[in-house]
Amino acid sequence: MSEVRISAEPRTEFGKGGARRTRRAGKIPAVLYGHGEKPKHVALPALEFAAALRRGGMNQLFSIEVTDGTKELALPKALQRDPIKDTIDHVDLLLVRKGELVTVELRINLVGEHEKGGLLVHDNDTLTVQADATALPEAIEYSIEGLAIGESVTAADVTFPEGTELISDPSTVLATVTQAPSAEQMEGEDSSAEATEAAEGDEESPEAAESAAE
Repeated sequence: MSEVRISAEPRTEFGKGGARRTRRAGKIPAVLYGHGEKPKHVALPALEFAAALRRGGMNQLFSIEVTDGTKELALPKALQRDPIKDTIDHVDLLLVRKGELVTVELRINLVGEHEKGGLLVHDNDTLTVQADATALPEAIEYSIEGLAIGESVTAADVTFPEGTELISDPSTVLATVTQAPSAEQMEGEDSSAEATEAAEGDEESPEAAESAAE
């Protein structure tokens, strides 16, 4: 994954008030930390950072050029989002160096068609790996073409690029193809659910019974 160059400004205002003013200016409060250095508080351009994150996810490498003249390589480690607007309120960035090994979660994309009549049940869509911080894969594709009903894909089945080492348990199940329910089974489940709802509706609560008795 190629690095994204992004500008940053030193941040001198702290606390909730300072953070709000930073966000109103179209920037994201952020902290750069790692390698035993004193944490550096900066402000990142919100739209540019969010767009890069949508493309590359949490494994996106950033080359951050601070207006005080310093340049840093960093990976996102933690995000705080506004629960209503879904905008990024704050980000922690981990300083990295070329050749440095880091442990990250890597997305596994399953492609292809499994056996007809089966239903693909996903158990995990990421695996923990260790790789060079400046050469992290964006994602790994694994083909499930022809995967039979009853068969599973595990971490051990996935081939990783050179320099990327699996940290997750090799027996971790990513997905399993199960027998898809028949139309009759689906209708039976719907009928059972309707009967249960009807029975619950007929049951009178103790409070309602006491009220009727009064």
